[in-house]
Amino acid sequence: MPCPSYRRRLTKVHNTLYYPSPDYLSSSRKRLAPQLVFKGGIINAWNKKTAVALNRGFFDTLPELKPTDADKADIAWFVYDLVKKPNENLYALERVNTVYTRFGEALDKITRSEPGDIGKFMELLQDKVDAKLNPPDTSLIKPGF
Repeated sequence: MPCPSYRRRLTKVHNTLYYPSPDYLSSSRKRLAPQLVFKGGIINAWNKKTAVALNRGFFDTLPELKPTDADKADIAWFVYDLVKKPNENLYALERVNTVYTRFGEALDKITRSEPGDIGKFMELLQDKVDAKLNPPDTSLIKPGF
């Protein structure tokens, strides 16, 4: 539970307190991908299988991985989540899915960015440049405001 001074600064969103959320994109680029490249690359070169255990929230942020049959797979992705026990006020960590993939295909999918539309990117970039070059008129703002 966050400290009281932090909790007082939280805002309500959809009738619940808004807590910071995990940065899964950063985790996949800074942690998962390098480990797959280095450790996974060695294990794959030895013709051994790899198991990756991660929570559902993280797995759901990964690009869609092409599944394969378990006997043809190089990686087994074990997806876990906290599941509320019926009629109890308890949660249990349970494996909710297993996805089998080929090493090269999964690594390629995770480490390559999907390019967006260049037109939309250029428009957004131009808007940001225009905002810097043409700042809004602030002459109507009263001093000390």
